[in-house]
Amino acid sequence: MSNRGLTTALAAVGAAQLLKLPWHYSKTGKWDVRKIVGSGGMPSSHSSGVAALAAYTASKHGIRTPEFAIASMLGIIVMYDAMNIRRHAGEIAIQVNDLDADVEKLAGHHPGIYHKRRKEQLKETLGHQPGEVAAGAVLGVLIGLAGAAFGRR
Repeated sequence: MSNRGLTTALAAVGAAQLLKLPWHYSKTGKWDVRKIVGSGGMPSSHSSGVAALAAYTASKHGIRTPEFAIASMLGIIVMYDAMNIRRHAGEIAIQVNDLDADVEKLAGHHPGIYHKRRKEQLKETLGHQPGEVAAGAVLGVLIGLAGAAFGRR
């Protein structure tokens, strides 16, 4: 027994993750296959997944149903989190990662024995810019509607 709504949402997540690779290449000129499994970047796969689920649910059950209300609220929370909380955490990570250089700069490049450089950098690409969330949502809606249309046959 399959769940077409879940399958459609997962397909939207996968499509968004795969699109991150050529998008990153178009911006940097470098292929980075880690983008396929990483968080952050264009388009937002989280937004794509929840938008696909909401669009699929609206198409199958209508917009005045509890199913659509649940899918929509999930989508709103996920997209808000991606644009705000996770993005701000990434911005804080950038500042923390720069602290070593700032301390050395303040100390005249001789910080002394009490300062050791961090061995690992914090992950800086955690969240999304609003455009990345919007692009993921548009992709998700298209995939959600397609999943619902092909599921009727």
